[in-house]
Formats: sequence, C-alpha cells, structure tokens
Amino acid sequence: MADPARARKLAVRIRQIVSAAIETQIKDPRLGMVTVTDARVTGDLREATVFYTVYGDETQVADSAAALTSATGVLRSTVGKQTGIKFVPTLTFVADIVPDTARDLEEALERARHADEELARAREGAQYAGEPDPYRRPAEDHEDDDEDTVASGSADDSAEDISVQSRSAS
Repeated sequence: MADPARARKLAVRIRQIVSAAIETQIKDPRLGMVTVTDARVTGDLREATVFYTVYGDETQVADSAAALTSATGVLRSTVGKQTGIKFVPTLTFVADIVPDTARDLEEALERARHADEELARAREGAQYAGEPDPYRRPAEDHEDDDEDTVASGSADDSAEDISVQSRSAS
C-alpha cells in the first residue's frame, strides 16, 4: 500500500492532467462544458475516480458521460505519459452531485427566508387575543377589609389581624 500523501498528490496531478486533456485532446462533439471537480486514488494506486460536473440539461450530462467513457483509454494513456508511474491507474468518471445538492440547499434556505419574512409581516400588526395580563389578581382593597373585620369580629380578632397585616407589610 502506498503512502496516503503520495495518493493525494497523484490524485491532484490526475485531476490537472485530465482537465487539460479534456480541453485540448478530446474532440468528441457529445462532450459539453465539463469541469473536473475532484479526483481520488485508492491506497494501492490502481484505481482513480474522477469527479466532474457538466453545465447544461440532462441530455448534455448523459452525452458528456458517454463521451468521457469512450475517451477513457486516451485519457489514461495521457495520464501515464505525464506522470511516469509504473502502473497507471484505471480511470472511472463519476458525475459530481455536490453542486446539485448545494443548489437544492440554497433553494431550501431561500424558501425558509421567505417564510420567515411572511411570518414577520404577519406579526407586525398582531395583538394578543385576550387581556394584556391574563392572570387573575386578588383584590387590592386592604382598607375596606380592615373595616369589615372590625365590624364583624371581636376586638381581640381585629387586633390580631392588624398585627399580622403590619408584620407582613414590613
């Protein structure tokens, strides 16, 4: 098994060679606007996966995939000549889905932003459905309670009530 650093360096070199060869050597009319996004090499340096994107619709993507598959031999020999390694890795082309996924995420985030803006606009003129303070409060008329207690109870009871009220008020 080769050094992982060597595999990474070879992957970068393969990406550069393949992208340049697609521009200059491959003359297939089916090949659209192809961008090589990444290349990965296995640990034993026997297989390389080249990731690419195509600008266009689904038919252009399919045509470009067919063109890259048919040009694999030419691209592999170009990689072998320019790298000078003993065993040239086999090339496999895979359409990169990361840009599509990123575009889908951006659209989802944009929908969420619009929903938040609509909610903020609906919230601007909104008022609470009930009273401003929905909790019930006990009556705060303490003076009326003192007079009622003196009139209804005995003198001893009223003295106790007043002393309890004065302790709780302080």
